[in-house]
Amino acid sequence: MYHELERDFGVLAPPIALHSPAPDALAASWLMLRETLLVPGAASRAAKEAVASAVSAGNECPFCVRMHTATLHGLAHGRDSAAIAEGRLQAVADPAVRAVALWATRAAVRDTAARNPLPAPPEQLPELLGTAVVLHYLNRMVNVFLGAVPLPPGAPERSLRPVLRVLTWLIKSAARSGPMAGASLGLLPTAPLPDDLAWTAGNPAIAAAFARATGALEQAALRSVPDGVRALLPESLARWDGRPPGFGRGWVEQAIAPLPAVERAAGRLALLTALASYTVDESVIGAFRAQRGEDEALVELTAWASLMAARQVGAWTRHTD
Repeated sequence: MYHELERDFGVLAPPIALHSPAPDALAASWLMLRETLLVPGAASRAAKEAVASAVSAGNECPFCVRMHTATLHGLAHGRDSAAIAEGRLQAVADPAVRAVALWATRAAVRDTAARNPLPAPPEQLPELLGTAVVLHYLNRMVNVFLGAVPLPPGAPERSLRPVLRVLTWLIKSAARSGPMAGASLGLLPTAPLPDDLAWTAGNPAIAAAFARATGALEQAALRSVPDGVRALLPESLARWDGRPPGFGRGWVEQAIAPLPAVERAAGRLALLTALASYTVDESVIGAFRAQRGEDEALVELTAWASLMAARQVGAWTRHTD
C-alpha cells in the first residue's frame, strides 16, 4: 500500500496513511481515491482538483483545502484556487473550473443537489461525482485525526509554503506517469455494487473500487460498530439535508439517548464523524476508547460513518446533464 501511494500519488499521503491501523479501511480509502482523482480519464485533473477543493472548503477541512488548492494552482488560473478556498466561486476566472466547483458545492445539500445538472459530458460523472464522494469521506477522516496543516506536529507554519511546493511537485510528477485504471483493485475482494452507487456504472474501475470499498467497510462495521449504532446512523442520515446539524451537541445527545449506555460513546463518535466531523475532539474519542481501546476499532468505526455520509451525498446528485 505504501509503495503504491508513493508511486501513484507521489507522497505517502497522510489522509490515506492515517487508516493504517485498519488494513481493509486503508485499502478502501486508497482504491476510491486512486480510481477517481488520480487515474486519467474523461475529466481533466484540474476539474477533479476543483471539485476536491470546493468539497473540502464546504466541509471546513483546512488540511484538504490547502493540499488540493495547491495542486489546482499549478493546473488552472493562478487566482482560481484561492477563490475556491475562500468560497468566492463566482470569482473563479476559468469557466470550466468555476462550473464544476459550483456544482460540487451545490451537490453537498439535498435540495440544491436535486436541481444541479452536471456541467460536463455524462461520461465524466463517475470521475467528478466519485471525486466529490471520496473527498466527503476523506474530509471527515482528516478532521477527526489530522491537524489543520500538512506539517508534522510542532513544525512552524512559516514552513508551509515550501513544504506545499515540494508536495505538489511530487504529486504532479506522479500524475505524469498516468496510473493504470484498476491496477490496485486486487487489494480487496469483489463485492456487489449497492444501489446508491449506481452512478459509478459508466466506469467499471470506479464501480469496482467503490463496491469493494463499501463491502470492506461494511464488514469492518460488523467488527467495530455496535448493532444499535449501525441502525441509528442510517436513520439519522435519511433525515439529514447536508447542512450542519446545529450548534453544540444537544442534538447528538438526544439522538443517542435511546441506545444502551454501553453503545452511546460509539454512537456519539459515529454521528459526529458523519454530520459534524470538525467538532470531534479528544473527549469524544476518549469516551469511545474507554469502551474499545484499540486503534483498529477507532479507524473502522469512523471510516464506516464517513463513507455512509459521503454515499448519502452522492445519492442526492442528479445523474443526467
